[in-house]
Amino acid sequence: MFPIRDHNPSNSVPYVTYALIAVNIVVFLSYVGLFTNPRALNMFFYEWAILPARLMEGGGYETLVTSMFLHGGFMHIIGNMLFLWIFGDNLEDLMGHGRFLLFYLACGVGAGLVHVAMAPESTVPTVGASGAIAGVMGGYLLLFPKARIDILFIFIIFFRIFTIPAWVMLAVWFGMQFFGGLGADPQAGGVAYWAHAGGFVIGGILTIPVFLSNGGKDFWEQHRGHPPHPEAKYARSNVPRAGRRKRK
Repeated sequence: MFPIRDHNPSNSVPYVTYALIAVNIVVFLSYVGLFTNPRALNMFFYEWAILPARLMEGGGYETLVTSMFLHGGFMHIIGNMLFLWIFGDNLEDLMGHGRFLLFYLACGVGAGLVHVAMAPESTVPTVGASGAIAGVMGGYLLLFPKARIDILFIFIIFFRIFTIPAWVMLAVWFGMQFFGGLGADPQAGGVAYWAHAGGFVIGGILTIPVFLSNGGKDFWEQHRGHPPHPEAKYARSNVPRAGRRKRK
């Protein structure tokens, strides 16, 4: 189950969101050849990824930023850029280009610090923009809780697109990260659940000034949690509903 689009169009061109997507893709393509050489790839990640143990020893602070633009594979970057494309433009619209860039970087750095705090002895390289994008999602939840999100649900051979309120999708996602963090070994490799959960909370907190400057509770009441402009309309999906095959 993952989002494919929202019904919340932006009133301005999200230059920063597009630029962040472009930079992430360009950086990924610059080292994608290393995936055929695991030794070289590991050396590259050890140089530029977050290693909590190294930060705890007082070094590698620059990796809190560089790690945000690195990804561990094609599906990793595709998933992250999809989420950034869906949720980033609306925050940039309300925050402005410069403030949104600072917000994005602050969420990413904050998520990295949460990860370090939860796994201080780990020597496993951590990469990905998901901590920063989680912050974008946290801000989106505060500003547009009832914006409609199209979700592609896949279960074996069953494919279906559902439209649900943003708060449902984002709450489920956050819950998965939080409980995933409770059940995972923070010193081991795998999904950096606490970076995701931490970035989400940090993003929500950093968005509070924007929320208040737009009227706070009045902003919600005026628009009832929906975007403050007409929502986008999409043609009915042609994704088929798979059913059982009958024998004759």
